[in-house]
Amino acid sequence: MDEIEVRIIKLEPMRVASAYGFGEQPEYIAWEKLLEWAKSQGFKDLGQHRFFGFNNPSPSPGSPNYGYEQWMTVDQGVEGREEIEIKEFPGGLYAVTRCEGLQHITEIWKKLVVWREDSRYREAHHQWLEECFTPEVERLEDYVFDLYAPITE
Repeated sequence: MDEIEVRIIKLEPMRVASAYGFGEQPEYIAWEKLLEWAKSQGFKDLGQHRFFGFNNPSPSPGSPNYGYEQWMTVDQGVEGREEIEIKEFPGGLYAVTRCEGLQHITEIWKKLVVWREDSRYREAHHQWLEECFTPEVERLEDYVFDLYAPITE
């Protein structure tokens, strides 16, 4: 796991349903809210949607708590409710790499940042993202993500 393969991707604008979690493991809180909402709305085939998430706010030294926002792409006409907000994401240019196994995500993020620092690209200020391809697995090693670092030329 020394080197990573990086792709440059222009992520197009998208409409998303957003759930928020805060605590020691906010990803699970946000996922639970979003998946419960999706099922209550009749979304049966979750494979037809894309799932993105990110820290919001990031962890702070001295506190075990942080926030996580989880998105699911949705079509026009879909409405949020209670703790689910509908958002329009403008997209952007990204350096993207694959992460297999949740236990590796911090290490892969660090490698992606180093890759960007050594590349011709500069850091951009649009949202960092984690795209999850396995939203309903239970074992940490079964999670598969694409990590999106915002870039500009």
